[in-house]
Amino acid sequence: MTEEKIETDSQKPNTRKSPLGAGRPSQRRTVGQTTPCKECGATEWNEDEIRGETFCVSCGNVAEENAIDLGAEWTNYSDGTDRSRVGAPSRESLSDKGLNTNISRSDISGAGARRHGIKGSDAKHWRRRLLIDERSKNRSSRARNLTKAMQFIRDRGKLPPALVEETARLYRSAAEQGIVTGRSIRGVSAACVYLAARQAKLPRTIEEIAESFDMTDEMGLKELKRTIRLAARCLNAHHVTGPGEYLDKFHSDLGLPAPVLGEANYLWNRVGESMEWQGKKPSGVAGVMLYKAAQNRGHPRTQSEVCEVVGVSEVTLRGLLRILEALLSQLGEAPSN
Repeated sequence: MTEEKIETDSQKPNTRKSPLGAGRPSQRRTVGQTTPCKECGATEWNEDEIRGETFCVSCGNVAEENAIDLGAEWTNYSDGTDRSRVGAPSRESLSDKGLNTNISRSDISGAGARRHGIKGSDAKHWRRRLLIDERSKNRSSRARNLTKAMQFIRDRGKLPPALVEETARLYRSAAEQGIVTGRSIRGVSAACVYLAARQAKLPRTIEEIAESFDMTDEMGLKELKRTIRLAARCLNAHHVTGPGEYLDKFHSDLGLPAPVLGEANYLWNRVGESMEWQGKKPSGVAGVMLYKAAQNRGHPRTQSEVCEVVGVSEVTLRGLLRILEALLSQLGEAPSN
């Protein structure tokens, strides 16, 4: 029976041989490959992935044109030769930028271990490998420093994702320039958060940053202010924050309606160019604008409420209010002169 089978197979024509010199037929199937060829009746098809065509191996009849490739895309948009684009993009907010692999605890215990064929006797060996893997990534002092700093920035920075990445980039630059050496990781991380928010024109007060990073005591505030000055000088982050940048945030914190914010911006546009504001705290100036605007629009807030949000004393707020009222009175008298 075997010899008859061999003879029968040897008598069959070699239908897999292509007159066009094509390679091995593709195992993938498209719509045009589900029926025999209309020209010769053969059912052996191949694909030209460059042209997007499906053609018959026997006669060369093109059954499909401009076919959509449902496979992986291997386009390379960088200057390198590697076209692989597997995995998530690198992130500055991760100590290893997300490029390292790790052994997941869920894969070596419970249902994950059964799924991967890990027996109970092998679990202890995998746990040991997991511990060695975690320790090997934080063996250098720089790696441990970055791990702790990125955790501070993500958990305590209270920033949007884009600013988290910018803050992490600033911290890496600070570490390369030696700013971190001899200073606390907490303090440098807080300074980078402050500078990143200030550059993005979404400023945070120093007191707010200090509270988030548990640096509210006198020594902590002094350290934070010194580190901010040093980091701004070394990282070339010298953006000057104006009172107008604080209006949106303080308006939201005070729970005021939208017309009050418009009134505050109007007041600042009128008196913002005056030299009387030189040397005054920007957050305090923004607070007095909102205080006056809320009164004008019929949604008053007490001085203590405004001072709690702005971070200045009531004495300071009253002094700034006198300056604002004097400037407004001068503007009101200008047309009559």
